[in-house]
Amino acid sequence: MRFKNKIAVVTGAGCVGPGWGNGRATAVALAAEGATVLGIDREAAPMAETAACIAEAGGTFHQAVCDVTDSAAIARLVADTIARFGRIDVLVNNVGGSARGGPEEMAEEVWDAQIDLNLKSVFLMCKHVLPVMVGQGGGAIVNLASTSGIRWTGAAQVAYAASKAGVIQFGRVVAVEYAARGVRVNTVVPGQMHTPMVEARLAGQRTGGDVGALVAQRVARIPLGFAGDGRDTAAAVLFLASDEARFITGTELVVDGGMSVRCG
Repeated sequence: MRFKNKIAVVTGAGCVGPGWGNGRATAVALAAEGATVLGIDREAAPMAETAACIAEAGGTFHQAVCDVTDSAAIARLVADTIARFGRIDVLVNNVGGSARGGPEEMAEEVWDAQIDLNLKSVFLMCKHVLPVMVGQGGGAIVNLASTSGIRWTGAAQVAYAASKAGVIQFGRVVAVEYAARGVRVNTVVPGQMHTPMVEARLAGQRTGGDVGALVAQRVARIPLGFAGDGRDTAAAVLFLASDEARFITGTELVVDGGMSVRCG
């Protein structure tokens, strides 16, 4: 019960299909450890299974529909959250998604959309939540990046890689700026996890819909020999958001089965 009596906000708390996406797993794990969780997604339907999992575990879950690339919408959401709960102790910025292509073939509007989804969303959520945390005397922010932000991971996805690298450096800068005000900021860097996104989108983009072929390609890059899922990401998020990590800020925790340190 590391998060008993704490209010946690998780963006991207839904999922594109059944199973353990990063946001769903994080929301469920926080609730299981006592947090009152506010899940945010662009639509309500993807959060239905998240809500059911939390209810089954006896946790407390509220949900809100919000576009986290819209500053005015986020401002309203944060104001409503404070009016309802009085504080925000934990913020998990989980929203993100990839698009294939390098600079030549990627359309400019795709680049812009990727930067907005993966990086601007983190900036905007922090912009509106940080004053709350400072005012209440502290809080913990955990941003989700990707090993694509630190290494080539097998596919040209230049906007995704650049934006996730930006999330990492954003977290470092904000961590130093807000340390004296009691706010810790860290980043979880997941590798090639087997989340519902694999079946729903990535297989269609990369192996013509052959899920088995894509999973085999991804596992072949992982020294541990198996793919993690959203629950592995959630375990890292919960540690960094908890008081156990009280002396940790401005750093990254890589969750990738050793992939990013492997040569060749």
